[in-house]
Amino acid sequence: MRYSLLCCALFSATQAVAGVEEALSDHILPGYAGFAEAAEVLAVTAEADCTPAALRDPWNAAFDAWTEIGDVRMGPSETGALSVAFWPDTRGFTPKTLSRLISSQEEVGTDPTDFAEVSIAARGLFALERMLYDDQFAGYEADSYACTLVQTISADLANQAQALEAGWREGYAEVLRSAGQEDNATYLSEDEALTALYTQVLSSLEFTADSRLGRPLGTFERPRPTRAEAWRSERALRNVRLYADAASAFAHTLADWELPLTEDALARLHDVADRVEDPALQDIDDPSARLRLEIVQQHVRALHDAIEQEIGVPLGLTPGFNSQDGD
Repeated sequence: MRYSLLCCALFSATQAVAGVEEALSDHILPGYAGFAEAAEVLAVTAEADCTPAALRDPWNAAFDAWTEIGDVRMGPSETGALSVAFWPDTRGFTPKTLSRLISSQEEVGTDPTDFAEVSIAARGLFALERMLYDDQFAGYEADSYACTLVQTISADLANQAQALEAGWREGYAEVLRSAGQEDNATYLSEDEALTALYTQVLSSLEFTADSRLGRPLGTFERPRPTRAEAWRSERALRNVRLYADAASAFAHTLADWELPLTEDALARLHDVADRVEDPALQDIDDPSARLRLEIVQQHVRALHDAIEQEIGVPLGLTPGFNSQDGD
């Protein structure tokens, strides 16, 4: 019996070391590097042509890149992600702040460095979505203050992306790698570091089910389609898919064994998502459309459960707190 327990302990520790390094090198670090690159392309494009027609493609590319690591809310991104993706905006702060900046033509809207001090509601991907897709804002001329504001928001986003990438590469990655060492007060053991990473995977799927899908679904009597994430750009369903893909890919880095239940759950999720007709999720006041989206939500939760079964159970991991838990 003592031998069996020792073997289990050694197995867990070995997996923890491998999982942390692979999570960093195969998912987190390249994810932040990819986002930084995409955000820089967006900023450069905006500097040359700030119009919505020119920026929608690079903005979508930057958002795609963000979904790879957008739900990793630890270390530099525990708070740093808030100004990249301020959602949900439950009180409508983003349009209010953008309207104020434009109407008063505040000088801070012309300086990417000073713009870092502006409310997070006017920064990041969702502020740009308003400027590029919302009829209230997207009709600006190329030589207008609004055009300059879009350039500023884009440059600020690129600055944020570079800071997050550097914060992980130059600092927090080593905090995770050195888990259990005497000078590491953040993670007192390798298992603590692995649990923190595992928590990010499950929390992402919970947030997708509860917020990205739960918020627009509302209740049967009162659906709330305009509470869908990025519905103006018709990204709501795409984001559900991409965040699920990212969670699955992240989960694979935490184990060096096959995950057939996880892979099957992800494939089924995509199958049912293919049946959703409106990518913006604005048709869910129709009962059949609502049912299709509820089925997607069920499959997001099934993916969560599969990852728990295939990674959490064999490693004896229980997810901890995540910064998105309070949303």
